[in-house]
Amino acid sequence: MNDANTRPLAERLRPTSLDEFLGQNKILGESSMLRQSIEADTVPSMIFWGPPGCGKTSLANVIHLNTQKRFVALSAVESGVKDVKAVLAEAKTYQNLGKGTILFIDEIHRFNKSQQDALLKAVEDGTVTLIGATTENPGFEVNSALLSRCQLILFGPLSTEDLSHLAKLALKEHPRGMQLSDVEISDETLLKLVSQADGDARFLLNQVEWIAKNLNGKKVIDAKLLDAIQYKKPLRYDKSNEEHYNLISALHKSVRGSDPDAAVYWLHRMIQGGEDPRFIIRRLMRMAMEDIGLADPNALLLATAARQAFDFMGVPEGLIGLDEVAIYLALAPKSNSVELAGMKADAVIKKTGTLPVPRAFRNSVTKVGEQLGYGNGYMYDHDSPGAYSAQEHLPKELVGTEIYSPTEYGREKKLAERLAELKAIKASKVSDK
Repeated sequence: MNDANTRPLAERLRPTSLDEFLGQNKILGESSMLRQSIEADTVPSMIFWGPPGCGKTSLANVIHLNTQKRFVALSAVESGVKDVKAVLAEAKTYQNLGKGTILFIDEIHRFNKSQQDALLKAVEDGTVTLIGATTENPGFEVNSALLSRCQLILFGPLSTEDLSHLAKLALKEHPRGMQLSDVEISDETLLKLVSQADGDARFLLNQVEWIAKNLNGKKVIDAKLLDAIQYKKPLRYDKSNEEHYNLISALHKSVRGSDPDAAVYWLHRMIQGGEDPRFIIRRLMRMAMEDIGLADPNALLLATAARQAFDFMGVPEGLIGLDEVAIYLALAPKSNSVELAGMKADAVIKKTGTLPVPRAFRNSVTKVGEQLGYGNGYMYDHDSPGAYSAQEHLPKELVGTEIYSPTEYGREKKLAERLAELKAIKASKVSDK
């Protein structure tokens, strides 16, 4: 093993050409436009979006080593508006001399609005070709004006095959790697090492380097050795941006799709990622109302009880209640009739405005109200057969409007039957008049 180079293994193994670049075949295939642009040195302004360790910075490095243009790199963590304006001023000078500039900004999502705005004109007039790299959804983190001036390049996590190949290169074959040609690693151990990396090449190379430097003369990397020195990579998750919304969406759709296995899986992905269980409980309560509703009113009661149980018991015991609710909701009959009724009521009100309350339903709590006839004509339902008077309660302009339409699912079927019975009584009373 050559220790002369003290740079981390992940840095030493950065590709220097497209032929060395590993993975991302969808965007860098032989006939891809991006590959052709890099080879022709005509890359446009771009935003690289993908998870950590998927090759965004490495591809920028390949462009750097293969372009005739000036290449300037900034880190959004360390740079401010002053730094950006200084680079743009230099780039303008070089542009006037006929030489272009590529500006690479790593973690561009960390730039605030004013910092991103400082780039707009320079990108638009070609003073710089911008390449920004981000792990966050550009739709949330990059100004729409700047995003519209760039091509969005989507990177995916590296595949198991790509990472397995990279690990073998790093351990044995690559001239800038660990060069441990006499050390053996079984396919099973290699797969475990790769699986822990979760698509992240940088994490994998850090693991390989750590293991290689702690072999202490051993010639075999086995599962026992891996367990002794390996640390667990945290799950990719953020509690406010892309993964937060992706995972809660997957949980909600799994419940709506009556899939209890997927519901519990996505719920625990969020828990292990560090999500606040109370946020999940709030969403489970929403699912109980939005997707189950009157098909099983107990769903909301159970979700509310789970919230109370969690507040009382905390972690970890209280989390069992979340699993119980997720499974119950997934298997419950589904109805969105309550949500649709609310939406229809909103639409009717938006269309017809604030129609007056019929006088029969107004309270005559003042002398003026009595003089105006408030309450006249009201029929007290408990004095009618079946405690149902069949009177019209809507404004006269909306008589006959149907807002709630029950489904035939679960317990709501009984409500549908009850509603049909009431409508029949009302129809018979109208025909008798």
